[in-house]
Amino acid sequence: MFRGRHEHAVDAKGRTSLPSRFREVLAGLGEQKLVLTAGLDPCVVAYPMGEWMAFEERLAALPQFDPSVAMIRRIYVSGAVECDIDKLGRLLIPGTLREHAGLTRKAMWAGMGRHVELWSKSAFQDAQSQVLEDPEQRLLVATRLSELGL
Repeated sequence: MFRGRHEHAVDAKGRTSLPSRFREVLAGLGEQKLVLTAGLDPCVVAYPMGEWMAFEERLAALPQFDPSVAMIRRIYVSGAVECDIDKLGRLLIPGTLREHAGLTRKAMWAGMGRHVELWSKSAFQDAQSQVLEDPEQRLLVATRLSELGL
């Protein structure tokens, strides 16, 4: 499981390091690459290949002509890119995905359980602040946490 937040730099070529903890998770899964795609939020979503293949299988089972299914395919599948992780633990984030997430110099990796998100550090902080500062949003999150027994 991917957990935690890790700040990393993005270099001029669009490369960033995958946090060592996340590399350990991938190694434990026997994975050596990630599938990156645009998130619904302004971030890049990264899946281990096995998780991505399971997602594609579930998506293929949905009605082909359902407009929301077609939109998921347009956003997630058409924008998906397989990315190798080099010997130094870096991966190249394609320009279209960097643009979607507003990635410049400072990036934030966020472990999300079975997948990872890559955000611009400032956008991540803004998104988190919006929820924490909005009483209705906090109540929704608190309700979900209580449903989980937390």
